[in-house]
Amino acid sequence: MKDSRNHIVLGILILAILPVLGLGMAFGSVSLPLGFTLKTLMGAITGSLSPETDRMAEIVLQIRLPRTLAAFIVGAGLSIIGVAMQALVRNPLAEPYVLGVSGGASAGASLFYMGLIPTFIAARIDMPLAAFLGALTAITLVYVVARSSGRLSVSRLLLAGVALAAFMAAISAFVTLASPDANKTRAVLFWLMGSFNGVTWAELPIAVFVTVVGGLILFGLARPLDALLSGEESALSLGVRVEGLKKVLIILSALVTGVLVSISGAIGFVGLIIPHSARSVLGISHRWVIPGAFLAGGLFMVLADTLSQLVLPGQQLPVGIVTALCGVPFFLMILRRTDYQF
Repeated sequence: MKDSRNHIVLGILILAILPVLGLGMAFGSVSLPLGFTLKTLMGAITGSLSPETDRMAEIVLQIRLPRTLAAFIVGAGLSIIGVAMQALVRNPLAEPYVLGVSGGASAGASLFYMGLIPTFIAARIDMPLAAFLGALTAITLVYVVARSSGRLSVSRLLLAGVALAAFMAAISAFVTLASPDANKTRAVLFWLMGSFNGVTWAELPIAVFVTVVGGLILFGLARPLDALLSGEESALSLGVRVEGLKKVLIILSALVTGVLVSISGAIGFVGLIIPHSARSVLGISHRWVIPGAFLAGGLFMVLADTLSQLVLPGQQLPVGIVTALCGVPFFLMILRRTDYQF
């Protein structure tokens, strides 16, 4: 009975993808009719679009579609990484932004973008790799600090994550403000608050690849993740290689978060809101939570990006502000739950 209900929920989320993508493409500096964007999108999917497309259709396909797809992929990726982190530490407050992973990725990407990485290193890496290395450094430091006597302290993990997130944000702000190029400084500061402006088709393949592959890996680890929720000792008794699983989750979290942050900037609280919401609807089994979080996270981010373009007429609000306005009250609500214990 429950499986049937979960199938229906996932079916509804899948059916919502095209309408929500159409809605996301309808708004920008110039609003377009939803029917027109949906027709253009369907024409591109089916290959029935006329070669002599008008200028508005070109704007939809070359500017708004990659932006909207980037929002969906980033939301989906951050959500499944939130699921992985919450399973890793067995705490609903864990997510890439809170634990400093997004901040580490932003710091790595900012150092690369501003040309402050030594030349002999910069010549061998690109921005996604720089962001990945920053994210991996951040999550490794948080994990090492949180380990005490062979056990993982949740309270220490959260405190270390918040502290490291602030430290990485300070590094990003410093290297950005130290730049003599005012235009580049403004662009990076806007990006650090989360933005899909200027995303092109060329940036999407790697983001889609790491997110989809990361999601498939996590789905394949659904049973070990379920076992991990009951504690490390219980998972070990069930044959789960806990330490190996932790390493996989840490590297995967750093990789997916790093790549996504490199194209969107640091967007917080998506990995907190969506996994928690998915569990409340689909239950705690990861074979349902992971696909549910993937789909719901993508839809949520597209809607958040659409809202960011409507709040201030003639201006565009960084999408990270919208997700924070949604996520902070949600975060505080979880903290205030009477049955929640560190």
